[in-house]
Amino acid sequence: MLPFDNLSAETANAYFADGIQDEILTRLANISDLRVISRTSTEHYKSTPQNLREIAKQLGVAYVVEGSVQKSGDAVRVNVQLIKAETDTHVWAEIFDRKLTDIFAVESEVAKTIAEQLSAQLTGREQQAISTKPTENLEAYDNYLRGLAYTLKTVPTQANATNAQKYFRQAVTLDPKFALAWAMLSIVDARNYLTEALEPTDALREDARKAAETALALQPKLGEAIWAKGFYHYACLKDYETAMNYLERARHLLPNNSRIPESMAYVERRRGQWEKSEQYLNEAERVDPRNVALLTGHAENYLCQRRFPEVLQKLDQVLNIIPDDTDTIAMKAKAAQGQGDLALAASLLAPLRPDVDDVGAFETQIYQAILERRPREIIPRAQQLLTKSNPAHGSLNGDLCLWLGWAQEVAGDAAGAHESFLRAQRELEKLLPELGGGYGLLDDLALVYMGLGDKSKALAFAERAMNANPIEKDAVRGPLPVEVFARVCTRFEETERALSSLEKIVALPYDGAMGASAPLTPALLRLDPMFDSLRNNPRFQKLAKSDRPARR
Repeated sequence: MLPFDNLSAETANAYFADGIQDEILTRLANISDLRVISRTSTEHYKSTPQNLREIAKQLGVAYVVEGSVQKSGDAVRVNVQLIKAETDTHVWAEIFDRKLTDIFAVESEVAKTIAEQLSAQLTGREQQAISTKPTENLEAYDNYLRGLAYTLKTVPTQANATNAQKYFRQAVTLDPKFALAWAMLSIVDARNYLTEALEPTDALREDARKAAETALALQPKLGEAIWAKGFYHYACLKDYETAMNYLERARHLLPNNSRIPESMAYVERRRGQWEKSEQYLNEAERVDPRNVALLTGHAENYLCQRRFPEVLQKLDQVLNIIPDDTDTIAMKAKAAQGQGDLALAASLLAPLRPDVDDVGAFETQIYQAILERRPREIIPRAQQLLTKSNPAHGSLNGDLCLWLGWAQEVAGDAAGAHESFLRAQRELEKLLPELGGGYGLLDDLALVYMGLGDKSKALAFAERAMNANPIEKDAVRGPLPVEVFARVCTRFEETERALSSLEKIVALPYDGAMGASAPLTPALLRLDPMFDSLRNNPRFQKLAKSDRPARR
């Protein structure tokens, strides 16, 4: 289904056209006899493109649905066309002029007619799923569509996360029996707890649990509710076995939903099952081949495993869909840094002008300047971004202060670095009562106290972080605290402990501990100034010289 045109006089109604398209597609996706390409793979096409045959070839489909939505007051016009791509001929077309109260019937009728035109066989459960009316409250449904629009955006920024959460909450407040909205609210909360797009508080985790359980209590066989429960166990509890049990059930009920195998891929990589993770990502891409978030997640898998040529290849697929995307280009630079190709990384990062919403990309630029040992020119930009940041997002501000302090330290500005580390300490320590068990916060505080020269506190926070998220529990992020511990030990000349830690993780796949970087590689060990004091040590020289691939 290509994007539906918004023909409404009010451009603000674009979310409504997107939502209607997505709801029709969701109903079609319930039919196991059809292979339906997810909306995320088609949203970058035009509604009525000239090269329909080429698009169908790119997506591997035989039929395309085009349409438009026009909303005026409580009147809605939905125009839908089913087209055979090879011959560019119309198989079926119809215009529905209805009241807003009949919109669910339109969605169901369109899905049923398309299924009939394609001779799809529907089970009783699938017929019921297509016909189900998710809510009787149109205002609640309107808020649901608004929230859905924010979940379909590429990057889970703080603004996108906050808006999605706000509208789903309004939807379930207006209709407490709206199971689908409860499920999506849970997924949004759990996802943002995991990614830290919102502060990962105990309250946010509890909200995710309650929303998932409410959705399941209202509709025990709703695929999205079962998915939400599984995603909660993965993202909030790290209970991977239970998560997979729920996700397998959801996968059976939602055979065309790419986000189910995508979620399963992320569970498997946390368990260190990288080959299984790859299989699930490939399965998700078969039904969602142009989903940029999915392709980026696949690139992240390769980055963790230090498979840098495959990282670059996958990210080029993303850039073919969304050219000049800042976060994607910054991730390519991470891969180049991991290989020690600072020239390529510099050429990728030079044109980027990330703002406060792209702090991750900016931190990659800071790391580049640190690796090149010329951080002075980027320090004013970091100070400028701090003046524009949201005071309520303490962890993000603390991270930025930490990076600023490190850059100032490498530039030889000891007084400026000390002041930045003190500000990072203030920003991060105030989060301890709510986020005390979060290893990411503990990692950051270990590095902050390292910058302040407080050995006992730096080591204590690093050890707490390792205990909070051991490698055995989390193959992706478990090695992060070990890397941080190695950096702290290096600074305070605990050489044996530093080298033992580095030897433990340099061959493990994992996410980069410094946030803006790839996992440690021989090249990064050679370039990173934090390891300067180890350069003459034979064991370190051996680690920095080898280019062995990560264990898979």
